[in-house]
Amino acid sequence: MLAYLGGTCREVIHRAVMQQGSQLTTASTATFTPFRENRLLQVLCAAMATVIVVTGYQPEKVFDWWLENIAALTFLAVLAVTWRRLSLSNLSYVLIFFYLSMHEWGAEYKYSDVPLGEWMKPWLGTTRNHYDRIMHFSYGLLVSYPMQEWFMRVVGVTSNWRYLVPVESTLAFSACYEMLEAMAASVLTPERGEEFVGMQGDMWDSQKDMLMAGLGAVTAMIVLVAVRHVVRSRRKKVATQVVAAVAAGQATRYKPN
Repeated sequence: MLAYLGGTCREVIHRAVMQQGSQLTTASTATFTPFRENRLLQVLCAAMATVIVVTGYQPEKVFDWWLENIAALTFLAVLAVTWRRLSLSNLSYVLIFFYLSMHEWGAEYKYSDVPLGEWMKPWLGTTRNHYDRIMHFSYGLLVSYPMQEWFMRVVGVTSNWRYLVPVESTLAFSACYEMLEAMAASVLTPERGEEFVGMQGDMWDSQKDMLMAGLGAVTAMIVLVAVRHVVRSRRKKVATQVVAAVAAGQATRYKPN
């Protein structure tokens, strides 16, 4: 059911992007667009609501689903409340949507029983479900770009620090989340606490989760540097060709006496 839903959501989003490709704004091109005119954002909101309803309909454990979603639902509420003051680029919203969709799948199976993680067990030669590691890596990979955009547009970070600050922020937020997990586990029953923290017998679980988030953020920043370098090179090449074409046209029209 969830796999079908994921395929349907991807198809709808793909159509929205293809039909209104100019709306896929980035950190450097984002401007405020009224919600009623932003077709892609409307599709993302509808798809996100559908994912939450479907995964929350019959999760493995309702209590754990709510625990896992406190932070996610709070984050969505913050995005909604601050949208008029700072509407992120549509690229950032697409990345956030895919990250939260992956998170909802994990919450449905309380992370330790996600089918993808079960399938990976024999491949990795382990009895532990590593879907939580995938999610922490995805957090750094997918959310560091929206973080970078926030720092660029709100704080005004435009130098090379814009590649370092998102990595540091990812590590900081990861550490805060691990501490909140530990605090929540301390007030829950031992069984509930173990399921929520999801250590699965690994005493270094928190450290490894933070490491994966950091690696994801570093990967994202490396990709951004490479993409922006290619874009700048292409723009410079096009500009050079335009100047050369203009110069050639002027030389053709010039006729010496």
